Amino acid sequence: MCLAIPTRICSTNGQLAEVEIGGVQRTISLALTPEAQVGDYVIVHTGFAISVLDADEAQESLLLFAQMAEVEDTDSL
Repeated sequence: MCLAIPTRICSTNGQLAEVEIGGVQRTISLALTPEAQVGDYVIVHTGFAISVLDADEAQESLLLFAQMAEVEDTDSL
């Protein structure tokens, strides 16, 4: 099973992009999503952006992931 978290594009260089999630930056490929631009949120799988998300949808997903992490932290106490 794979869990995909929305990731924001910080910069692009041809078919490569620097993305950031939770303060961590990575280089990914935009070969499958050439329409993606700086500021867009993308879903990344094995180093490739596989889809571009609407900003509102991305924020809603990130909020849900944050809430799940809070529950997990509370349950481990």
